[in-house]
Amino acid sequence: MFSGKSEELIRRMVRVKIARIPVQIFKPGIDDRYSTTELVSHSSLKVEAMAIADSDQLLHEVEDKTEVIGIDEVQFFDADIIGVVEQLALAGKQIIVAGLDLDYLGRPFEPLPTMATRAEYVTKMLAVCHRCGGPANFTQRIVESTELVMLGATDAYEARCRLCFDPDEAQQLSFEQ
Repeated sequence: MFSGKSEELIRRMVRVKIARIPVQIFKPGIDDRYSTTELVSHSSLKVEAMAIADSDQLLHEVEDKTEVIGIDEVQFFDADIIGVVEQLALAGKQIIVAGLDLDYLGRPFEPLPTMATRAEYVTKMLAVCHRCGGPANFTQRIVESTELVMLGATDAYEARCRLCFDPDEAQQLSFEQ
């Protein structure tokens, strides 16, 4: 959260487009925070993207001519996304994904941890801790909810470093009401 993952994905996709390499960009259909037809970063960078329901739809929407595929918010896809990405990579497509590797309780957030073990390259982006300014690897939920998947931005989450992150804080919020 707030580390520039989507911004970096957009940057890489724009570079590929400049090189006139056929590219397709996908985002989960549930992520309609900023746009339904574009991938938009928190800093308002944007690029055209196709919102899709699941990994099966992604597989079927990929065009033969496409050489590079960008996938944002991969943690919001179903578990089959791992196999779909593997299948596309074996077909010669270059896949660049962005997503969270930890959930709001600090636990591994699949499918990204598994995908990272199979990737040729991994770039870990860190945010700035909203409390102390240090390098933030964690996403602190600051609103009441026990749902694993809950869309939000600064209204619902803060980036936190290891020392400022408190997984119990999210659980305590539900008891305060």
